[in-house]
Amino acid sequence: MSTSEFSPVHWCHHTNIYEVNVRQYTAEGTFAAFGQHLPRLAAMGVETLWFMPITPIGHVKRLGTLGSYYACSSYVQTNPEFGSIDDFKALVNEAHAMGMKVIIDWVANHTGYGHEWMDGRRRDYYDLSPSGNFQERNGWEDVADLDYGNNDMRREMMESMQFWVNTCDIDGFRCDMAHLVPLDFWLEARHHCDAVKPLFWLAETENEAYHSVFDASYAWEWMHTTEKFFTSTQTNTILDAVLSKYEDRYPKPSFKMFFTSNHDENSWNGTEWEKYGAAALPLFVLGATWSGIPLIYSGQELPNTKRLSFFDKDQIAWTHELQFAPFYTALLQLRKRNKAAGGPNGSGATFRLPVSNERVFSFLRQHNNQQVLVLLNFTNETQSFYINDQRIADGMNEIFSQQLLPNDRKIALPPFGYQVYEK
Repeated sequence: MSTSEFSPVHWCHHTNIYEVNVRQYTAEGTFAAFGQHLPRLAAMGVETLWFMPITPIGHVKRLGTLGSYYACSSYVQTNPEFGSIDDFKALVNEAHAMGMKVIIDWVANHTGYGHEWMDGRRRDYYDLSPSGNFQERNGWEDVADLDYGNNDMRREMMESMQFWVNTCDIDGFRCDMAHLVPLDFWLEARHHCDAVKPLFWLAETENEAYHSVFDASYAWEWMHTTEKFFTSTQTNTILDAVLSKYEDRYPKPSFKMFFTSNHDENSWNGTEWEKYGAAALPLFVLGATWSGIPLIYSGQELPNTKRLSFFDKDQIAWTHELQFAPFYTALLQLRKRNKAAGGPNGSGATFRLPVSNERVFSFLRQHNNQQVLVLLNFTNETQSFYINDQRIADGMNEIFSQQLLPNDRKIALPPFGYQVYEK
């Protein structure tokens, strides 16, 4: 268990994250075109926009026609396909004006081939082979690993991160494969960048030691456990085990990010509908109301039912009717107004509730006099039960149907159904 010396920014405990795939979001694939969606996303309740890497992509060893976002050729320029630095700065300003925060994806472990550091005096920034060639340890053929034993590289990396805070006023970083980079670098980088303004730090890792620096990390174990849960006859106890582990091993103020999709899962392992079927919705409800932070990936509000190409243009097929926008709006707005539905903030509590039907997953969250009661059916059959726990307040209102909790506390949840009550 690691204790952080950093205090998370005040807004992060009740925020949510919306991951932006600029390339696939619009026909134009630009910052300006994405900006047209900001009012809609703000109305939906989105509070933090995470942009996949906005840096240019190397041409050497490029995969597909457009290459991987994660194979950059410069840390201090934008991908010209998306627009200029001024275009991105304008987009950040627009988002801020609507009350949203902006974090950017930072790829510190490696660069793409053709990166400006690969020529001349900075060649030794890389982890070179004994024969002096660039190399990579994880099987990604379009990138080369950096050498974190080189202090000049570390300093320039931190200056590059600080560049985006100073130039575009971003609000934080999502750090790609954070555990592949030495923890002491992240410690130094956070001190360096937070000196400009307090930032939110999200790590793509489940290495608990990294919570000594990062505010939040991925819930990978939860993702893998839920996949197993929905393709087997496991009981709710395996879900409880992971959630309890997170509570025990990741001390406040750190917390986990829950998701049913993201750019990697969608492209390589399948959409949430492929992975979870109808259970995708109650599973997101849990992630949005448990102690943590929920992630929505580009197009989930449609829903997007296709795997988006990772290296080529593959636009999201937007329609006028966003079928699940009301679903996400109800949950995101709940987190805005009811502190019981947010992440850990030093107060409040989460209680798993016993019900008369063990196939129902139920819990109560409480913060002072506010409550959120969550009832989930992860089965393909209707589940009827009583919920009689004395901690539940009277007069609770269901956020989707606007119905009051029945006086007799008898509930019937349809297959893969969900109800969320608040007080």
